[in-house]
Amino acid sequence: MSNSVKKKISIAPENQALDERVRKSKEAVLATTHQLMSEAGLGGVSIDAVSKRSGVAKTTIYRHWPSRSALLLDACSKMGAKLEAPDTGSLKSDMTALATTMAGRLKSARWATIIPSVIDAAERDPEIASLHSRLHAGFMAPLRLVIERAQQRGELPRNQNPSYLIAAMVGPLFYRRWFSREPLDDQFIKSVVERAIGRAK
Repeated sequence: MSNSVKKKISIAPENQALDERVRKSKEAVLATTHQLMSEAGLGGVSIDAVSKRSGVAKTTIYRHWPSRSALLLDACSKMGAKLEAPDTGSLKSDMTALATTMAGRLKSARWATIIPSVIDAAERDPEIASLHSRLHAGFMAPLRLVIERAQQRGELPRNQNPSYLIAAMVGPLFYRRWFSREPLDDQFIKSVVERAIGRAK
């Protein structure tokens, strides 16, 4: 075929309708999976339960996700918007902003229920363990970035290990949410950030 002669390939309306149905059914399955995880963690999700609540046939679900683990992996990988690293020019301000966002997510039913169940399942399921590693790396990446910027500005020693500072900040948030169950209020967040930075310098 010469360049001067081009054929326009159109998508048949029936194919467009089929694609739209597939998209909607996948969205319904993932939304339902998130709902079930938010209510009872990963253990509360089964293909039968997802099919019943979403109205999508089990055969259709298995067509897109060959196993329950595959569905859980896909649903968890899309859990919440990615945390963005602030750049205020101050380590304290950046860390406070991130800690406040994390605390807000920890208060939500989705995070408070799903995260512990992912950690628990990761002990027994290699695929979930791999997912947990990816989720953890994604959650902590903005913290590592603001710490590296602070080192470049001279606010922190160049040899400061970011993992120690991250643990000093995130650890108290997790402890208060799941162990002491005390409020994750602004005063607590501020004190956690100040102590973590103070120990790092």
